[in-house]
Amino acid sequence: MATTTIRRPASFRLRADLLEQLKKNALRENRTLNNYVESVLLDIVYHEPNAVTRAAIEEAMSGRNHNKVYDNVEDMMSDLLNDDSDK
Repeated sequence: MATTTIRRPASFRLRADLLEQLKKNALRENRTLNNYVESVLLDIVYHEPNAVTRAAIEEAMSGRNHNKVYDNVEDMMSDLLNDDSDK
């Protein structure tokens, strides 16, 4: 049984740089701009993250994640090079 999807024309004003990037992405995937934008929008509207992803998002948004944040690469490298926990 074939189903028909009704499509209606729409007009949007987009930033010029965003439109150019969308065109490049569509070309890279050998798709029309319309098809590419429609698929991106469908993914955004209908995508539901799984339970693990939802839990990670909630943890990140809550501030409970106490991972160390570095202001510069030198401090991070110093911690990595001086980590004796696996020796």
